[in-house]
Amino acid sequence: MYENRPESPTTASPPVTPRSIVVIGAGHAGAQMAESLRLGGFEGSLILIGDERHRPYERPATSKDLLSGVMEMDRVFLKRENYYHEKKIDLRLGVRVTAIDRAQRKVICDDGDSIGYDNLVIATGARARTLQVPGADLDGIFTLRSLADSQAIGARMKPGARLAVVGGGYVGLEVAASAIKLGCAVTVIEMQERLLGRVVAAEVADFYDRAHRAAGVDIRYGVVIEEFKGAAGAVRGVGLTDGSMIAADLVVVGVGAAPNTELAAAAGLAVENGIVVDDCGRTADPAIFAIGDATNHPNDILGKRLRLESVPAAMGQARAAASAILGAPKPFHELPWFWSDQYDLKLQIAGLSEMGDRVVLRGDPDSRRFAAYYLRRGAVAAVNAINSGKDFLGGRKLIVEGRIVDPARLADPLIPLAEV
Repeated sequence: MYENRPESPTTASPPVTPRSIVVIGAGHAGAQMAESLRLGGFEGSLILIGDERHRPYERPATSKDLLSGVMEMDRVFLKRENYYHEKKIDLRLGVRVTAIDRAQRKVICDDGDSIGYDNLVIATGARARTLQVPGADLDGIFTLRSLADSQAIGARMKPGARLAVVGGGYVGLEVAASAIKLGCAVTVIEMQERLLGRVVAAEVADFYDRAHRAAGVDIRYGVVIEEFKGAAGAVRGVGLTDGSMIAADLVVVGVGAAPNTELAAAAGLAVENGIVVDDCGRTADPAIFAIGDATNHPNDILGKRLRLESVPAAMGQARAAASAILGAPKPFHELPWFWSDQYDLKLQIAGLSEMGDRVVLRGDPDSRRFAAYYLRRGAVAAVNAINSGKDFLGGRKLIVEGRIVDPARLADPLIPLAEV
């Protein structure tokens, strides 16, 4: 049984041969949707609408290689510029959909256009959360969710610049690592007592604390932003609740993201921590599908409903929804996985760490190559692998198989995972 099951979407099949499909959102999910439809043989009208002015791009790079200057701009885009023309995908950029008219089966855009559809796919993603404190509107305070955000932040990351990062999650730590590479002075401000919140075990959080401090990052725990101080309209400092002031020429706020569900909710679709869909992305309206970060979808492997902010999940959902629209449903039930690059450290996560009731370390953290396994009733529920692809892949297999393991043997890196 699924935990916290909301109202179920329809299981009615949409038309097998739609003539027109509109996709709202040109991120990873929307772009994969368009590609999968064409690969699946759909030859009708296909319109991909994005509110950014850039064609679909590699979003994780905005806080990693692109921000640090390792990746050139041309490499960030998912497809070459001519791809959409060649595949007859009508890519409309810089356009925002303001309403969905389900009765008339059309969407209304902010440029005044009204576009009809046989099938509609909502891939609106998520937006960065902001802080509502005095001075939050000062110049130099950013969130990081888009290519434009990354470009604006990167332009200010000069050697010697003082950067304050609010939030010790994935985005905040990736930005901190990129800034250190560029010669900035970095302070990370985290309201909790450790990095990466509930995403990783304390042992892994402590490892990343040591790694960032060794790189020169100042980390402040257990404090909250009280205000931003400025001069001549630009940020100059961050005031904390403990009375201290952090000098800053630049601030990046990374305190999580909120799903963009307003458009779906206004259209009367079920929303509960995301747009409610089934395992093929169907909503309660048989003509409308939803995919990606904005959705709440079931997962048979974990036995619960999830809202994930994950590129692999977004692309997997897109493929599943495309298969259903084309009349050959292939439901999406994959183990969630994530990754984060910081300095020379690659963190790969499979499963959800929160589901574990015990942590077993495999390998020595001081070697900068180890893994934390999360057990639930004796079986592996999740794994955090640091610079260890073998543990990531082996851990995924153990999770899916659901086998009971011997913790002592699991903790011994000399024993192959296949023999644990």
